[in-house]
Amino acid sequence: MQKRPPCPPPPGAPRWVAMFHRADQNSWTVGAESPDRAPVLYAVGDMTQTVRARGEEVTVALWGPEDDAGGAWHLYDAPAARETAPAPADPPAPGAGAPAKLAERMTGRRHQVLLAGLSKAGLYDLSAEDGEAVRTMAELLDEPTVRRVAHWLSVAGGQG
Repeated sequence: MQKRPPCPPPPGAPRWVAMFHRADQNSWTVGAESPDRAPVLYAVGDMTQTVRARGEEVTVALWGPEDDAGGAWHLYDAPAARETAPAPADPPAPGAGAPAKLAERMTGRRHQVLLAGLSKAGLYDLSAEDGEAVRTMAELLDEPTVRRVAHWLSVAGGQG
């Protein structure tokens, strides 16, 4: 497993900042910043999913104040990108009928709702095993149940 490259503290006064490593330029860029931690973690989850959907690796460093009084910069343990992202779903068979496409689309929608709920709960760096569990739940649960589970996750993450 690769080690995360060293990340310098962001410029300015301490606040919550998510830094993303750009491997192609071997540099760090600010991806999200806020006086509060929750919006930064939410943005990291969304950005991580977007970058991984493109098939790229993600390396994140989370900086924030050392204490509640706005102390010096402190590097917190942001979940490091895993070397393997969850495998994408298999493409549909050629010539698949409309009902099969609709069922696949609805399963994909339930999968997205579950991932959004997990992200709001602060669980955005999923292992392959976690990804498989989410896919299984998306296949087995109906839409209202998935929405309810996503709501619970959102409330647990302080977003609901």
